[in-house]
Amino acid sequence: MKALLAVCWTLAAALPAARAANDPAASRQAFGEAARVLQSPRCLNCHTVTDFPRQGDDRHPHAQMIKRGPAGMGHPSLMCLACHQAANSADGAVPGAPNWHLAPLSMGWEGLSAGQMCRKLLDRSQNGNRGVPELVAHMTTDPLVQWAWHPGGKRETPPLSQRDFHDAVRRWADAGAYCPK
Repeated sequence: MKALLAVCWTLAAALPAARAANDPAASRQAFGEAARVLQSPRCLNCHTVTDFPRQGDDRHPHAQMIKRGPAGMGHPSLMCLACHQAANSADGAVPGAPNWHLAPLSMGWEGLSAGQMCRKLLDRSQNGNRGVPELVAHMTTDPLVQWAWHPGGKRETPPLSQRDFHDAVRRWADAGAYCPK
């Protein structure tokens, strides 16, 4: 009898995880929450489809007419790192984080719906050959991504807290990484 109870308790404990592993509705809902952040200026300014970065909460073209350059880090005559250091400047005027750069054009998602953005994120041919675990790690641990919640100056932070964003990204992945339609 004890063995049967132990099996039942083990199965009962596993059920929520099993349900969560393939729950399209929960996954789509979680991505919709995460997309609110991904569509905020803190992400879109560098996930642009232009040959230049944008800046500010109004997403205007970069003031110094900075161009993408061959590696997304500016042109050799004016690289991003000329101004953007590993941390925000003391006065907050110049934002900074390690490895400051534009996202590759293949990961530009200006104007895309949440579903379109999700499908692009999952496309290994466009995302640097990242699987879902690597995407989750990028969105929850990459210092440049995490900078969005510590932008310095008077910049707005994304619409979800950092913790809520991480939770939404993990729930999206854990429930099957489904995309909104």
